[in-house]
Amino acid sequence: MSETTRIYYNKLVRDNIPDIIRGKRQECEVRRITDMQEFQQELFKKIKEEGSSLAMASSKEEFLEEYADLMSVLEEIIYQLDISTDDLRKVRAENLLRKGRYKKQNFLVWSEDVGYKSNETPQGIPI
Repeated sequence: MSETTRIYYNKLVRDNIPDIIRGKRQECEVRRITDMQEFQQELFKKIKEEGSSLAMASSKEEFLEEYADLMSVLEEIIYQLDISTDDLRKVRAENLLRKGRYKKQNFLVWSEDVGYKSNETPQGIPI
């Protein structure tokens, strides 16, 4: 195989991916991550990757597949951080009480509350 046919991914992949590639009679290079900090950083990168894929799903089947991929990453992080199911339930319940659900389908256009924290980058300049 010539180098011109290689696609460089440089990302964390699931355990069976190298075997799937080789099963197609294709070559690949895999490096095992031995540093736990690097492994966790790569898992957090996967959240963005899988979340973006989930957001692009255009069918129920595709949504379910991408949801499963994202949940696999989250479950690995939960395992790495030694977080219990009870801890997750408690924090989720507290979060739902404090912030609510999405039943009202509220879309925040603007707010004067400069203390409101959002994960989104604000668009525009406060006036």
